[in-house]
Amino acid sequence: TFLKIVFAFPDHDSDDDSYEVLDLTEYARRHHWWNRLFGRNSGPIVEKYSVATQIVMGGVTGWCAGFLFQKVGKLAATAVGGGFLLLQIASHSGYVQVDWKRVEKDVNKAKKQLKKRANKAAPEINTLIEESTEFIKQNIVVSSGFVGGFLLGLAS
Repeated sequence: TFLKIVFAFPDHDSDDDSYEVLDLTEYARRHHWWNRLFGRNSGPIVEKYSVATQIVMGGVTGWCAGFLFQKVGKLAATAVGGGFLLLQIASHSGYVQVDWKRVEKDVNKAKKQLKKRANKAAPEINTLIEESTEFIKQNIVVSSGFVGGFLLGLAS
């Protein structure tokens, strides 16, 4: 169940004791996150630029993101793999002894905590997915250019 927050403000235009009701959940649904971040005049990109400009903008930003993702991914994979290799060499040489029963117990404990947190975070994740889907639908040309550029950036 969701928490519904409603505020009642005195209506100054009226002489009787009537109140204006502001439902914050409804207000948040009507006002997108980019309006809060960038201001009211920041609607979908579709309304501001031509299709060719949108594709180029999406493609260039996608290529940059893909290229950086590729480089950071290689660096992270090298660091994790190298660390694991050094740990295995140290273990076989006798420098490090691993208590595997303790490792298994800690991993199982971490799994349980992750499951609890995943169940609690589900509503927030669903609203984030819905907002992202709506943004992509409203800016489909830029989004498709970004995806294409991202894939090209990964390949280069």
